[in-house]
Amino acid sequence: MRSQILAALLASAALTVGALAQGAPPGETKGKTDDLEKLQAFKSTGTEPAPEVPQTGRRADAIRKTLAKIKLPEGFKIDLYAVVPDARALAVGPNAGVVFVGTRKSKVYTVTDRDKDRVADEVRAFAPGVSFKVPNGVCFSRDGVLTVVEQNRVLAFPAAEFFYENPDVAAGIVVKQGELIPASEESYNHTARVCRVGPDGKTYIALGQPYNVPPADKLDLYTKTGIGGIIRVDADGKNREVFATGIRNSVGIDFAPDKSLWFTDNQVDGMGDDTPPGELNRATKAGETFGFPWYGGGAVRTAEYKDQTPPANAVAPLAELPPHAADLGLTFYNGKQFPKAYQGGIFIAEHGSWNRTTPVGARIMFATLGADGKVASVKPFAEGWLTQDGEYLGRPVDVAVLLDGSLLVSDDTAGAVYRISYEGGDK
Repeated sequence: MRSQILAALLASAALTVGALAQGAPPGETKGKTDDLEKLQAFKSTGTEPAPEVPQTGRRADAIRKTLAKIKLPEGFKIDLYAVVPDARALAVGPNAGVVFVGTRKSKVYTVTDRDKDRVADEVRAFAPGVSFKVPNGVCFSRDGVLTVVEQNRVLAFPAAEFFYENPDVAAGIVVKQGELIPASEESYNHTARVCRVGPDGKTYIALGQPYNVPPADKLDLYTKTGIGGIIRVDADGKNREVFATGIRNSVGIDFAPDKSLWFTDNQVDGMGDDTPPGELNRATKAGETFGFPWYGGGAVRTAEYKDQTPPANAVAPLAELPPHAADLGLTFYNGKQFPKAYQGGIFIAEHGSWNRTTPVGARIMFATLGADGKVASVKPFAEGWLTQDGEYLGRPVDVAVLLDGSLLVSDDTAGAVYRISYEGGDK
């Protein structure tokens, strides 16, 4: 169904571009059709293929040297999967296993393991003719449509993992530039979006709000538009709905087997080294609110809203995470390679603190769930990117399960994607 909707969207775009080319009134078209419009009309842009990102040399050697210091549970090992500049959100193609990597810059990268030796053979920029702006969010639908969520636009690329090698790929605009959030609210802060395609076929998008704590006169606008929350739209961008509110800045969302939506939330800065905690939350239905900005994290009240009554129906986090560790991407482990103790649990990437007296984070955490579906524990799984001297050797951003059941980890500081595999004995 999703691919049929996108096919209709692409056909509509092609007719529109064709009509413009056949003689629209003067002044109603741009002087030059841009590359995205050409791709919508299935026209060649003349763009050259992007150059390959080198996978050998001093940079790769230095990354491997760092990985030798990473501590993992017995039986696990970590290797360099690919050198990917500014690597952020990860999306694994459901059919061929090609990995698409978003960034906070201007590129989305493709990572290809052609010989299936679990090391990338080729890394290139995807759709080099498209001018991306903060294309952090990448996610796949089950039928292979890649969604790219930028700062203020959403694009879709049908069958991306089969046609990505050509610089010209089929493309559709799901949400036009300037319509994901009001242009007045565009900011350099908290602008890295993430997305997931839900069990209902809709695209869920987390929209961080630009402030540490927003002023009261912004709350109505943010509630209405979903800024500081999570929205959902149909595959063609229609039927937009604010799914959840009261979220400061989530940069990690994923669906549980029971179809509930789980997400991390980065909490308020400037309240001290040890408060407030980060959050792991669960949304079970549309319309829930999660307490921000009345709460800065967990049950800690913000100074700005301490005299106001919080919403009575505010949903508390299922787990409180280490203060200021910057928990970002998360994924339910749905593979079979890891031991049963990990199957069905949640891996979380901690980016690491930026303003704490003693830095924390820069590791992969694992949340174990009990039989009741609640969080039983959250413990370090992979660590060592933060030295005892407080130096970051890397900063994990996202986690994703490769088709063979191994775990990918992105790192925007090192500019790399790692692969964690299990080679132990009994599972």
